[in-house]
Amino acid sequence: MDHFPTSWGRPRTEAYDAYNTFPLHQRPNPGHKDAFAEGVQRTQQPIVTGTSVLGILYKDGIMLVADTLASYGSLARFKSIQRLHPVGSSTVIGASGDMSDFQYLQTLLEELIIEEFAEADKHELGPAEIHEYLSRIMYGRRSKMNPLWNSLLVAGKKDGKRFLAYVDLLGTTYSASTIATGYGAYIALPLLRTAVEGKEDTLTEEEARKILEDAMRVLFYRDARSLDKYQIAIVNDEGVTISEPKKIETEWGFAEGIRGYGAQIQ
Repeated sequence: MDHFPTSWGRPRTEAYDAYNTFPLHQRPNPGHKDAFAEGVQRTQQPIVTGTSVLGILYKDGIMLVADTLASYGSLARFKSIQRLHPVGSSTVIGASGDMSDFQYLQTLLEELIIEEFAEADKHELGPAEIHEYLSRIMYGRRSKMNPLWNSLLVAGKKDGKRFLAYVDLLGTTYSASTIATGYGAYIALPLLRTAVEGKEDTLTEEEARKILEDAMRVLFYRDARSLDKYQIAIVNDEGVTISEPKKIETEWGFAEGIRGYGAQIQ
């Protein structure tokens, strides 16, 4: 919108505008610019965000877990959001940060998978290729996304090889047997490392599931942006499986004995 007064059709003299600020022949001409002339602009200040994603290797594959909460600022607003997304038949990604950016990445990945399928060359993108693609996309578009809020876990199993890696908008990429994003990188990751490292080839699926459930319970106790509903994604030789939302069993009876919580104890 042109905010210069003489552009509104205000009365003016032959020589000066209504506010006697510029002679007409010297009046600056800001021009009429379309607010969307530079194309679609994506958020620099995230509104709806998700918190931690945890991932570990176990004997037969990889397991990711994320809760189903997307917070609207400080408000726990959306409680049924899936932050784990399958890509192809052997890969799954989990996202922390701005959900609108995550939806945009989902669209890009869907287009990529369709394009690869249309080649009909009997080749399929695996987790390593997806991770490489995302590292280029996210780093290349870092100016249109929020670098402090977006990070992904990429997990998959192809040709018998397990893959678990991290990528964010700052260009950070690495692979490990235990990875956590968001607040989980501070609270849950030490627990995962203690339980998993050195046991990646012996942990059963049931043991891996229990480790992640215990870590999510700790996060629910400690992270104000987490929820007691979560989903687990499993990638093994059979492909990708994402569970229905499950509820964490918690115990809050101990809180009555803590000063500052509930009834005060003298």
